[in-house]
Amino acid sequence: MKIVQYPHPALRHKASPVTTIDKQLSVQIGQMIELMYENSGLGLAGPQVALPLQVIVMNFVGDAEQKDQEFVAINPVIVESRGTLEEREGCLSFPGLYQKVRRAKTVRVQAYNLKGELYEMNVSDLPARVWQHEIDHLNGVLFIDKMSELGRLASRKAIEEFIAEYEQARKKGEIPADLEPKL
Repeated sequence: MKIVQYPHPALRHKASPVTTIDKQLSVQIGQMIELMYENSGLGLAGPQVALPLQVIVMNFVGDAEQKDQEFVAINPVIVESRGTLEEREGCLSFPGLYQKVRRAKTVRVQAYNLKGELYEMNVSDLPARVWQHEIDHLNGVLFIDKMSELGRLASRKAIEEFIAEYEQARKKGEIPADLEPKL
């Protein structure tokens, strides 16, 4: 398992709801958590590892030692959002690219944990941003889609470089031409 980078097609596919929580899913989630920490991330969604399922892993402080900040979210939904806040944001599928993005300041979310138990969380500021960013991934929406026009202009060169690197890797056979997300 590895994190795919833009413009990998898996990043634009809408993830399917999880219908069964089994050993395979638990292993995949464990691998996602390891990848998130290895890449100094705060969150990682299934489509970012070409896993087309509604699964998110998060740690709002990005510290593997702080397990109390670690969350697994299966089939998550935002049930309420309030306020707005524009802050700098990045993405593990766009290494090194950061730009301001406007999001809700506070969100109330519902999701299932690995035991299949429904939980609800009210969060603000950075944790709310992480939830929104990762849930967007499950819908094929990327943070570049949320940037202002000015932000997109400022990021254009970096985005063109991601596309060029992807095409080069595909031509070398490192990425299959018919790549689709895999379960």
